[in-house]
Amino acid sequence: MPSLKEIRGRIGSIRNIAQITRAMEMMSASRMKRAQDAIHAARPYSDELRDALSRVAGAVSEEVDPLLARRPVRRIALVVLTTDRGLAGALDSNTVRAVLRWITNRVEASGGEAPEVDAVTVGRKGRDGLRRAGIHIAAHFAHLGNRPAFSDVTPIARLVTQDFLEGTYDEIGVAYSTFISTLSQRPEVRTVLPVEQPQMREQQRISNDEYLFEPSPEAVIHQLLPHYVAIDLYRAVLENNASEESARMVAMRSATDNANELIDDLTLVYNKTRQATITREMIEIASGAEALA
Repeated sequence: MPSLKEIRGRIGSIRNIAQITRAMEMMSASRMKRAQDAIHAARPYSDELRDALSRVAGAVSEEVDPLLARRPVRRIALVVLTTDRGLAGALDSNTVRAVLRWITNRVEASGGEAPEVDAVTVGRKGRDGLRRAGIHIAAHFAHLGNRPAFSDVTPIARLVTQDFLEGTYDEIGVAYSTFISTLSQRPEVRTVLPVEQPQMREQQRISNDEYLFEPSPEAVIHQLLPHYVAIDLYRAVLENNASEESARMVAMRSATDNANELIDDLTLVYNKTRQATITREMIEIASGAEALA
């Protein structure tokens, strides 16, 4: 049985850990609100941009822009968004597992020659996990911070767009955690390039005749597509950021609750040990007095 001093030391250590996790929970809660506001503000813009792209795409022929070109897929680059610090529950491991499952499905679906997959990682956890799984890391970007700006994402968008245009990769994908709610985040892997032409609804087709494109629909779509790719990646970054802060807040709350429960259990053990020690000492005193008598 541990001594009273050892139990007091363990209680003090766990109490310090609980204070740290409680502080991290409060910090993540404040950041989570800001991250949720950012993604809720970005979603309408991204949806409207996609709607505008569908209207322009409806006025041009297919593959009028190189970013729309589809070719046999031999090499794929996957932008993987994860965290740098961890402490966010199973968020990063779920993303890595989703990426590996997606790669396995693509290899099985290829039938003949399997495409080569490289990863462009944002965040240390994804880089380390994919490296252990044997996935080649083509490029790595440091974590974009608690307040990622659009300017932080443009270098990534410029890199993958240039690689696609030069034919280095035939397909560009992105993997991240979609923010659903504070308690729910879902890993998602989807294609960014080539850009899939959005389909217009019937009502949009009727009203699309009212639009005039200057200087031409082709020129408009040439300018719109690179910005759309960057916005698409920026939205993925914001989704992952909101998921990270939510998952970390929940994980730190769970850690604090577990620490408090452990403190209660150790306090009970301490009291029982102390009572047993006092009882044993009283028995020893009584036995000594009886022996002297």
